[in-house]
Amino acid sequence: MGVTIGTEDDNKALNISKLRYHKVIIMTDADVDGSHIAALILTFFFRYMRELIEQGHVYLATPPLYGVKKGDKLQYAWTDEQRDQLTAEASAGGRKVHVQRYKGLGEMKDDQLWDTTMDPANRLLRQVTIENAAEADRIFSMLMGDEVPPRREFIEQNATYANIDA
Repeated sequence: MGVTIGTEDDNKALNISKLRYHKVIIMTDADVDGSHIAALILTFFFRYMRELIEQGHVYLATPPLYGVKKGDKLQYAWTDEQRDQLTAEASAGGRKVHVQRYKGLGEMKDDQLWDTTMDPANRLLRQVTIENAAEADRIFSMLMGDEVPPRREFIEQNATYANIDA
């Protein structure tokens, strides 16, 4: 990652002045399981490298959930609503529309993954912020706790993706 961890006083402390890369981009599948993995990774950054988040260096990539194809034209949808809109528009002429649900990043062809999730000109990133440290700490504790139902409910309710690029 290019981050030096440690100082003369504390060899485990983050030394943010030695950052070589200024974006840490977490890229997981666009489903509940991917959101859970992202939550685990974010917990690491929150607990051990919070300054990276506080200074705006941590981002979540947002891969599409669907590919909507009519003829040779392929468009991507990040939500069910976008999928429905693209499908309605594409099927207006009576031609058959093919909708593909991407279950994971591994199901996408390399050029599709580049075009939708990795290419800086097209990708959608969400910058991770901490607006309320006490609330963030409570949520991370809940996410990492032994109680599975509250964690799953929280992830399912908050696993939506904003269309923000940084």
